Amino acid sequence: MTAFLDRHIGTTADAQRAMLDAIGIAYGADERPVDALMREAVPASIRSAADRVSVLPAAASEAEALAELRVLANRNTVNRPMIGLGYYGTLTPSVIQRNVLENPSWYTAYTPYQPEISQGRLEALINFQTMVSDLTGLDTANASMLDESSAVAEGMLLARRGSKAASHTFVVDADALPQTKALLATRASALGIELVERDLAGGETLPEDLFGVFVQYPGASGRIWDPSAVIDAAHLAGGLAVVAADLLALTLIASPGSLGADVAVGTTQRFGVPMGFGGPHAGYMAVRSGLERQLPGRLVGVSQDADGHPAYRLALQTREQHIRREKATSNICTAQVLLAVMASMYAVYHGPEGLKEIASGVASKARFLATQLEKAGAEIVHADYFDTITVRIPGRADAVVADAHAAGILLNPVDADTVSIAADETTTYEDILAVATVFGAGEGSFAYIPVTSVPAALARQDEYLTHPVFHAHRSETAMMRYMKSLADRDYALDRGMIPLGSCTMKLNAATEMAAITWPEFAQLHPFAPEADVQGSLELIDQLEAWLADVTGYDAVSLQPNAGSQGELAGLLAIRGYHLANGDDHRTVCLIPSSAHGTNAASAVLAGMKVVVVATDELGNVDLDDLRAKIAQHADEIAALMITYPSTHGVYEHDVLDITAAVHAAGGQVYIDGANLNALLGYSRFGDLGGDVSHLNLHKTFAIPHGGGGPGVGPVGAKAHLAPYLPGHPQAQRTAHAGGHVFEGGPVSAAPYGSAGVLPISWAYVRMMGADGLRDATAAAVLAANYVAARLGDHYPVLYSGEQGRVAHECILDLRPLKEATGITVDDVAKRLIDYGFHAPTMSFPVAGTLMVEPTESEDLGELERFVEAMIQIRAEADEVAAGVWPADDNPLVHAPHTAASLLMGEWNHAYTREKAAYPTHALIAGKYWPPVRRIDNAYGDRNLVCACPPVEAFAL
Repeated sequence: MTAFLDRHIGTTADAQRAMLDAIGIAYGADERPVDALMREAVPASIRSAADRVSVLPAAASEAEALAELRVLANRNTVNRPMIGLGYYGTLTPSVIQRNVLENPSWYTAYTPYQPEISQGRLEALINFQTMVSDLTGLDTANASMLDESSAVAEGMLLARRGSKAASHTFVVDADALPQTKALLATRASALGIELVERDLAGGETLPEDLFGVFVQYPGASGRIWDPSAVIDAAHLAGGLAVVAADLLALTLIASPGSLGADVAVGTTQRFGVPMGFGGPHAGYMAVRSGLERQLPGRLVGVSQDADGHPAYRLALQTREQHIRREKATSNICTAQVLLAVMASMYAVYHGPEGLKEIASGVASKARFLATQLEKAGAEIVHADYFDTITVRIPGRADAVVADAHAAGILLNPVDADTVSIAADETTTYEDILAVATVFGAGEGSFAYIPVTSVPAALARQDEYLTHPVFHAHRSETAMMRYMKSLADRDYALDRGMIPLGSCTMKLNAATEMAAITWPEFAQLHPFAPEADVQGSLELIDQLEAWLADVTGYDAVSLQPNAGSQGELAGLLAIRGYHLANGDDHRTVCLIPSSAHGTNAASAVLAGMKVVVVATDELGNVDLDDLRAKIAQHADEIAALMITYPSTHGVYEHDVLDITAAVHAAGGQVYIDGANLNALLGYSRFGDLGGDVSHLNLHKTFAIPHGGGGPGVGPVGAKAHLAPYLPGHPQAQRTAHAGGHVFEGGPVSAAPYGSAGVLPISWAYVRMMGADGLRDATAAAVLAANYVAARLGDHYPVLYSGEQGRVAHECILDLRPLKEATGITVDDVAKRLIDYGFHAPTMSFPVAGTLMVEPTESEDLGELERFVEAMIQIRAEADEVAAGVWPADDNPLVHAPHTAASLLMGEWNHAYTREKAAYPTHALIAGKYWPPVRRIDNAYGDRNLVCACPPVEAFAL
């Protein structure tokens, strides 16, 4: 049977030998050829000992891995979740599960930085933004947040930026979700924000001095009340009002916008996205007019292409963190696109009438349950509620919760006297009967009456989801075709290579993906009892131990649900360590100028001051400048953040000297794990002097990018920092792999972050084994060096190591091309679309360059296809320079070419239609046609439209 690693790694042994010959690597007859390359590329001083014993088990076959996952799944118990607290059972329409969640056309796509070939998912995100904006009653929504609790934290920071008040006080609703309170405390502490809790629904007054107020609507207890007076009071004090609202409830109750809110946040989980033991789920944020340029994360807007036709793209891209760095509005550099697409499709599938019907059904079930419990003698605490009732049963709460659990139902024990119970879309009459029976109701008292407890004074008056897209796809046939039409407009890994540097677009194998939709993983509530989630906890323990082993750390927390949150968690651990040692003066974070932009933004959010360290002409950290900055700031040094291999795609030889210098100054070393896929199996961060790192499971460990999310960004640390890693007050247990207890505050809403996708990385590591992970690293480095060698005569390779080798990516310098021919990096990127490729990373980390990362998953034929395309594009640019085509009328400056642009009207260009459409004859058999021509980003920013345009806008 063929081993999984032979399915995962695209290049065969024969192909690798041919590639090494092309590079000029000599290898012995008695060794693996790739080992000769790695000897040249990876500095000898950092290589792991050849006899190091790994704790990873030997590689399993695909069938064996699935069988083991089935054993773990069977250790979970899926009981009926009626806990609520922001997580609910939901019915994922099968047409959405099969055609989005399980469809590689959606889950293998990359972030839509090349909008011309991302029109499908951008339309889905415009639908998402329109859905959120309509339901919240606010003007502009972004393209998703990481989860509800972190969205509230981002709302707090937005209020601080947008408020005219000089205050440091933020008021928190006493009826907020407990996980949100805990996360707010984590984020506020590092930034000097004072949180003041008030029983807002109970009438407690606001402090005189504040910059914002946060309201949970409905409350965690289920209570519905009118917060408009509190919002008005916050405005009078100069603050902004942030409201966390349940989108399903908003189909029945007044929208936050109509109540005066400035910002609305929340989650879209109950719009068809499984609970997944806590994630991934798409959070949301919407703002009133005037605050749209303060929005964190991504915003999809409508612009126009070269023919003046409407076209979608990411708006206000200067907010992206790799550009704004420490001045960024947030450290978030990703989103939850795949889950946002699912939620938007749920709204498209059901439409406003369907959503309202679901909401009415949920509210009626809650009311019906409440009436039965009242008959049994229980006290319903609040008269007005949507889906959650709080029940007072003095001294009986624990017993009732235990009895319900025995009956297969999960309730929420608030305290010894109180239980809360949430109905959802999946709640049945039988569930209500079972709960009522546990409370002592007699069987003869059940007669279902569909009445809600939503107060008439707060009934929703304004319309929502009026755009035709939410009315046009009612049959499954129409829905299936709509999703297919969007997928066809996009370019994903199921079409071809996505050679993006710094963003590892490797194979997401079907076997790795298989378990995420199994009910035993997908239908778990994140706060389910420990006894119900033994299989998931074991999987988490195993994955934590495996990741600790391959990185050289002692402990790993899987809680961060994005790389940016992992960065923040690691820096907060360093902050906690220094504070515990009495070193509160250590606040300076040294960051090389070549670093990922999120590094600087994360440091600021961790309460640190950024000091930039220079890089030399080879792209390495300038050791002299580092020592000078250390001397300048002396006892203030908290940390150094570096990426290894570097963001320039080079293995730095001085890394041990760099980390030693920081440690000698009393600082900690944070190694950004973005490029771990170039190190795995050959060296470990902990052995390089790293104290803490985040890892991108969506890069190195095969979790799909999903069009810009989900991501998982675990954080690993040495033992002295482990106590400060993120914990969670509602976690099923406190001990982690290796016995470590994490006492830091949470950075995500759920105890284990996006636990629903962890089976993907578990399966990847299990099927690769230690040797397979090492082979994948070597194959990736070989592919990058092959591309660099093949293209070096056509485009200078900007950085390389001492032996002239790159790591897993190479930077092609297109600035000389522009000087010689006038052709820009944008022209080359758009022309690659005509050749059937997604472009490499443009102008990062160096303006005017392309950063290419082929990954280990691509075979030699695909690598050659890319190389030949780049060589031909260089030849086309040279023809422009030679005067064969005018500088303003050639196939590069007009790229990409749509079918309509080639077929409609007269052809008046200096080049032929054939040259435009089929620059190589191989494209004739399977051409990908971009749906729009080059998009005018500046026009879109000047004319900001971030909701569904009317259908008339698309009329030709």
